Amino acid sequence: MIEKVTFTASDGSKEEFFCLEQTRIGQVTYLLVTDTEEGDGQAWILKDLSDETDEQASYVPVEDEEELDAVYGVFSQMLEDIDLEK
Repeated sequence: MIEKVTFTASDGSKEEFFCLEQTRIGQVTYLLVTDTEEGDGQAWILKDLSDETDEQASYVPVEDEEELDAVYGVFSQMLEDIDLEK
């Protein structure tokens, strides 16, 4: 079963996603999330910007193309049975 995660924006609005996978590269944690539990949906790679002492994690979408390509490659290898498209 895929874990459902809820994110709270700075304006207080909440959005739910399904976490397909998590990885840590260097000292940074990344999540691969999607907007649907089954079937085709939109997916995003999120980067954890929080410190270890923070009570809650702070995630932002990865926007840097080189970083996105590198993390995308890791998730593609981890999820061989899922067809990820850019």
